[in-house]
Amino acid sequence: MTLPGLHRVHRWLLASGFCLLLMAPTALRSAGEPADNSLLTVERIFGKDEFKGADWGPARWLKDGSGYAVLEKSETYQDAKDIVRYEPESGRREVLMFATNLLVGGESKPLKIEDYAWSDDGRKLLIFTDTKRVWRRETRGDYWVLDLISRKLHKLGGKAAPSTLMFATLSPDSRNAAYVCRNNLFVQSLDNWRITQLTKDGSDTIINGTSDWVYEEEFGLRNGLRWSPDGKYIAYWQFDTSGVREFKLINNTDTLYPKITSYAYPKVGETNSACRVGVVKASGGKTRWFRPNADSRNHYIPQMEWMKNSQSVVFQQLNRLQNTNLVIRGDGRKGDLQLLLTDRDDAWVEVVENWHWIENGKRFLWLSERDGWQHIYAVAVTNQASTLLTPGAYDALSIAGVDEHQGCVYFTASPDNPTQRYLYRAPLDGRGQVERVSPKEEPGSHSYDLSKDGRWAFHTYSRFGQPPVIELVRLPEHKVVRVLADNAELLAKVAALKRCSSEFFRVGLRNGVQLDAWCIKPPGFDPAKRYPLFIHVYGEPAGTTVVDSWGGDNYLWHCLLAQQGYVVMSIDNRGTAAPRGREWHKSVYRQIGILASADQAAATRQILQERPYLDPQRIGIWGWSGGGSMSLNAIFRYPDLYRTAMAIAFVANQQFYDTIYQERYMGLPADNADGFKNGSPVTFAHQLKGNLLIVYGTGDDNCHYQNCETLINELIKQNKQFSLMSYPNRTHTIKEGDNTKRHLFETLTRYLKENLPVTP
Repeated sequence: MTLPGLHRVHRWLLASGFCLLLMAPTALRSAGEPADNSLLTVERIFGKDEFKGADWGPARWLKDGSGYAVLEKSETYQDAKDIVRYEPESGRREVLMFATNLLVGGESKPLKIEDYAWSDDGRKLLIFTDTKRVWRRETRGDYWVLDLISRKLHKLGGKAAPSTLMFATLSPDSRNAAYVCRNNLFVQSLDNWRITQLTKDGSDTIINGTSDWVYEEEFGLRNGLRWSPDGKYIAYWQFDTSGVREFKLINNTDTLYPKITSYAYPKVGETNSACRVGVVKASGGKTRWFRPNADSRNHYIPQMEWMKNSQSVVFQQLNRLQNTNLVIRGDGRKGDLQLLLTDRDDAWVEVVENWHWIENGKRFLWLSERDGWQHIYAVAVTNQASTLLTPGAYDALSIAGVDEHQGCVYFTASPDNPTQRYLYRAPLDGRGQVERVSPKEEPGSHSYDLSKDGRWAFHTYSRFGQPPVIELVRLPEHKVVRVLADNAELLAKVAALKRCSSEFFRVGLRNGVQLDAWCIKPPGFDPAKRYPLFIHVYGEPAGTTVVDSWGGDNYLWHCLLAQQGYVVMSIDNRGTAAPRGREWHKSVYRQIGILASADQAAATRQILQERPYLDPQRIGIWGWSGGGSMSLNAIFRYPDLYRTAMAIAFVANQQFYDTIYQERYMGLPADNADGFKNGSPVTFAHQLKGNLLIVYGTGDDNCHYQNCETLINELIKQNKQFSLMSYPNRTHTIKEGDNTKRHLFETLTRYLKENLPVTP
């Protein structure tokens, strides 16, 4: 399912192609034997990174609109980077910062740039380095400020211990930097380097300026501080985790005695952190807290930002069931509240990320499924009047940017084919026609990073089996100014492979529902033969697998399987994040794991009827995270259909997952007991007949190893045989440690070959 941030983790897995690989006997060779570059192996993909894409960027659009900045390899120092500015039209190149500017003291190597940010006046550069991982990402480290005029470097934090600062942010007036250290909020002057501590109540349970575990996982909230546009105030989140039950992770291998990590993790139906937002002067003083309701533990505040007037903060507030989203304006000086918008749904509503203000803050853009499709609305601040900007029977997936000079909003959609993604634009006044911007002669998936003025964009284009190409384009005509990364080397390597034919198709169910799917067939496919079918599944509301885009290692692994004689497919059941309207998305409400697995089974049976070359006695399925849960539900609930399943990092019992994700789609256990029971794979473990491999990282902070042990206990109780592979201290991605990825994929490969053989 898309567990905790399952959804976010799964998106990452899909985007990076995180998947399995099959070891091909025909690809093995003796010492001295020449390599066959047409055949894939586990080692080529996961041992050598042979199919790594082009290294370009990251690029940042400059706030003054003059161009973009890119990190490029230094000619002076190995493994160091210069920051280079490019003028979009001409391509003129200018080095804004040489790696030599980042030499500290007597060090022989410059600081390693993990991230950077410019001051608004363009005179200072903030460098993030010496980072440490906090749950998902490297969010703790050291920050240095480089004065681009004097070329002097200064480290933020004063006497703070190394690598303890988080989310340092330069003020809009370029005079100060704010940061979090040990759950307290600080401001440091960039003139005299004086430090002002804004909060003093930070502790193990009081978190200021960042988030608790579940907000980070499910809402992507990490940086929890926001400067006012005039640089005089800071709005920030505070979390009180006292009362939230803690989960403990045990590390048995790194020290002589076990090391225990304990953190607040609210499971379904349990107590949440108390969450509130407030405003404090950047010079120090008392925080003015907003109090939208009396129950701070049973609402969520996933988004918050300042209005342009520097007087008001606007935030989104969800109730615990997440079926109502209130947009509230709070006066930062007086604390008064004003309701700007109410968005409701009988199932759940989505949080709107990266909202856009237009007409100097008089209106804002909003995404809602209120008419049955997700559309963009322009909402007036004064009276909540909304104007529909994207009419029609299709979903506007996301807002890419706004060009107020041209009077249009750019957004991603695919009205005719939910497996593809294109850029469109619509008039901001709600009049006129919606226009497609992406070229009609380029079917597939297009993504864009627009400049602030909407005149330029980094355009990434790919197709299924076709690696991405990155271009600089001028909008709205979508003229390609130059290719930024052609991925020529990767394209050549993929082209040299023994290719497998692929197709996108639809499966019609008896109830009239049409499901999108793709299929990869072996080279030299013979319809007179019988082939094993291996299915990749996700199936949760937070993601989709059937997309016409480059799948990275995931695609390569499936091609490897096809090279070995497997037919590989993936099917998007109802409830996935495909752009197919509200009814499609919300049909799974209160029945996660139930309807989706039924759709998958019905589609598989229909495919077997339509494609006689598939052997009904050799059907396998695999998935990760939510897909792992779906794989278990498949082989447990439909034991006569699936012969083999491989389930990775799954949730066995939905009540073991976190509040925000699971309650969004299932409600509370007290009012949906049957849904939680029948959607949990462990309930049907007694029906297992086929081959089952379960894989888990014991240090998974997202889907806990508790799920694995609970399922093991039930399988033992029911006298069901299974195979298990545990990876000590690995997290949800099972990638930490030397050789982990290769070992994992070879384990999966061996199990698949032994239990779902190509030759009956």
